[in-house]
Amino acid sequence: MSKCQPKIEAEIVAVKKELLELERMHPGSLSKQKRLRGGEYYQLSYSHGGRGHTKYVRPADVPEVMQELENYRRFRELTRRWVELAIELAKLKRDQSKSERRNMEKE
Repeated sequence: MSKCQPKIEAEIVAVKKELLELERMHPGSLSKQKRLRGGEYYQLSYSHGGRGHTKYVRPADVPEVMQELENYRRFRELTRRWVELAIELAKLKRDQSKSERRNMEKE
């Protein structure tokens, strides 16, 4: 479904604004692991630079890490949306210029 250019541009501005509001972020996932001798601990697993990483997370840091993971998920979602809108806007502009060229050729 094609939107008009001002609506697409306004949505891009809204996406950029929301991206600016994001704070610290971190890729990956957080899981609770069990120790062989009893007890549990948290582990952060992620890929960066083509390599996998795992880090121990202190229980006191779990809420902060969860927020960083959520911020990263939102960052990815917003950048994906921005690219979709940019593609739609570029296509719309190309189609407009194509129809303008056709109108000029008819004259």
